[in-house]
Amino acid sequence: METGSVTTPFGQRPMTLGMLASQKAASELQADQSVDKWKIYRALCAAKPLLGVTDRALAVLNALLSFYPKNVLSEENGLVVFPSNDQLSLRSHGMAEQTIRRHLAVLVEAGLIVRKDSPNGKRYARRVKEGEVGEAFGFSLAPLIVRAEEIERLAAEVVAERLHVQRLREQLSLCRRDVAKLIETAMEEDLAGDWEAAFSYFRGLVDGVPRTPTAERIATTLEEMQTLRDDITNRLETLLKAKNTSGNPAQTERHIHNSNPESISELEPALEIKQGANSRRTLEPYAGAPAEKQKHDDRNTAEAQSRPGSDGAGIKSFPLGLVLQACPDMVGYGPGGSIANWRDMMAAAVVVRGMLGVSASAYEEASATMGAENAATVMACILERGGHINSAGGYLRDLTRRAERGEFSIGPMLMSLVRARGGGTRRAG
Repeated sequence: METGSVTTPFGQRPMTLGMLASQKAASELQADQSVDKWKIYRALCAAKPLLGVTDRALAVLNALLSFYPKNVLSEENGLVVFPSNDQLSLRSHGMAEQTIRRHLAVLVEAGLIVRKDSPNGKRYARRVKEGEVGEAFGFSLAPLIVRAEEIERLAAEVVAERLHVQRLREQLSLCRRDVAKLIETAMEEDLAGDWEAAFSYFRGLVDGVPRTPTAERIATTLEEMQTLRDDITNRLETLLKAKNTSGNPAQTERHIHNSNPESISELEPALEIKQGANSRRTLEPYAGAPAEKQKHDDRNTAEAQSRPGSDGAGIKSFPLGLVLQACPDMVGYGPGGSIANWRDMMAAAVVVRGMLGVSASAYEEASATMGAENAATVMACILERGGHINSAGGYLRDLTRRAERGEFSIGPMLMSLVRARGGGTRRAG
């Protein structure tokens, strides 16, 4: 095994306890120990997050390994490489000499190589008569052999963690898709419940995941998303059972949509997001007293009758906040470059109609058939999908005819745009 006293750095470079520990570990190398240099290098690349080394430092180590004459690191072949900084620069894709020195220091600090400085700080080797290297001064690669088992274990941990995160991401992606489509179905079928609140909570979970989340963060979000999915599924199953047991479709309670586009808590029966003592959020049906429920119904009915565009062909209007989330490009065409209410939205729709070449008669026909709010919403969707529509006027007339036959609903169009934008939101006003 390697023998010799402790080697201190040349010049002003200080000696540290870490360097002393690395030299001590290297001195315990057994004569029969060896490791494939490229295999251990690949393990180092995998384990770098746990070893505290960067890509650039590993690039310098790669250059050092290229100067080792054999593929297998062993004491029999010598373990000290002694290239100059100029030679290292050539094999490090032209890395600056100052940068090479910095990354060599990182490798030494991480205990992956050991300095073996000569009396004058130069790197060189003395050769015996037969031409073999007798004594060399440079960098010893012995720590790579001594720590091979540790490095491979760390690499395995990193790979396992990466696979764990990948599986969590897959589960979250599937659960996210389930929730989005279940909410879309509920809104499309006009089922009773505050689905906008559920969707807002859903988007909050999705948008709250950072770009590079930890496994713990993904697991927490996944748990919350699964809870939301279970609550929505239970709610839909309850509504389905109630519909099946009612027998007479005429006796089925009809949902009356709240006319206030800024409110997400006035739908009956309300599907409320509640936070319990354990931070678990659940969706629960409206549980008010009969008298309160009657007042609730009366208020919603009066508001729905006074709502612009409520005389459409039974097409459900969606909250302004959801429309702007799906079609944020519409905001710039509102009065003063903002949209704060439905009046601003309709004014923006008139501007967009002219810009897209939609005739006034086509837009008036759409407003009469769908309702003013829905016509403005459709114009916002057409603007958002402008690159995929050849004739905006013809497309609007086709949607109007489908609406007259009861074959058109805005919900799927809005949800498709929301998903296409990845949930990005631009606030109105």
